[in-house]
Amino acid sequence: MLQVQRTTSSGWASAIGHALAVEGLDIAELFTLAGLDPALLVDPDARVAQDGMTRVWHLAVERSANPAIGLHMAQVVRPGHFSVVGYSLMSSRTLLEGFNRVVRYQRLIGESADVMLQLEPDQCRLQFAIHGDRLPAARQSVEAAMAYALAFCRWMTASPLQPLQATFVCPEPADPTPYLELFQCPLQFDAPAHSLIFSRQLMEAPLATANEHLSKLHDRCAGEFLARFEADPVTHQTRQALCRLLPQGEPKRQAVAEAMNMSTRTLQRRLQDEGVSFQQLLERTRRELALQYLGQPQLTLFEIACMLGFADPSNFFRAFKRWFGLPPGQYRDQVLNGNDVDFQEK
Repeated sequence: MLQVQRTTSSGWASAIGHALAVEGLDIAELFTLAGLDPALLVDPDARVAQDGMTRVWHLAVERSANPAIGLHMAQVVRPGHFSVVGYSLMSSRTLLEGFNRVVRYQRLIGESADVMLQLEPDQCRLQFAIHGDRLPAARQSVEAAMAYALAFCRWMTASPLQPLQATFVCPEPADPTPYLELFQCPLQFDAPAHSLIFSRQLMEAPLATANEHLSKLHDRCAGEFLARFEADPVTHQTRQALCRLLPQGEPKRQAVAEAMNMSTRTLQRRLQDEGVSFQQLLERTRRELALQYLGQPQLTLFEIACMLGFADPSNFFRAFKRWFGLPPGQYRDQVLNGNDVDFQEK
């Protein structure tokens, strides 16, 4: 029986590392001191124990002597920190639609995260909570989530938008200046919840980054990933290992089992218990990653082939056409041009 614990995505942990670097801190060093493997930071599908991240925050506050260090998250906004959830938010028609997606897929960012959206006639309340595992979550973790959410809104709208109000559960700090400078709105401390309150008009305004076809693709990828994450823990862990090993070439079953600290026979048995074979999971993972990578125009087809573990790009082109019935370049052109993609998964 696998032990269930709350975790944080490596993308979010990496974002925290970039924020801590603003104070001159080294996230790899803090990971080591907190009993975490720094290699998790460069594994796009890894999960980091929530209690470990709590220890990282405590070490960061201790070393920086800055209790407001979580607010630095506003300076490191990148959609990739949320993985497919970030791209789904970015392609949404409005901020309201985007944050509804964040609420739906929040477990992919972290099982400790709890984001709620409350609609009122003239305003929208985005409420945040971070739950610990054995250790109470650090206050900085939820302040970081609030700072990042606000900065993401400003980045997507290309405007210095201001909330109507920001509320915090903690008492007012001795120096509230960092909070005033970032949120630029009335602040309430000792509040019932951590939240950002926006006008409905702002949340329902059209976004220039909207792309209906990409949002549907991201929804499908996120939904499938979430379903497996919740229902099939060994399948999910195997997929993580595959994503980590694929750029080195097509992973063998033995290499994946070793990466998961189990025997090849145990891996095969547990995958069978969850209704999937190793080869099926390898192909499924490649298919899903291919669609995600093709939605990122900065990646060349050659780079995507390498990232998927194909020794020869022509093998990738043949595989993609077998999976979806059209070449990868044609699929990318149709998606990025906002056209309907007519393909049948095989």
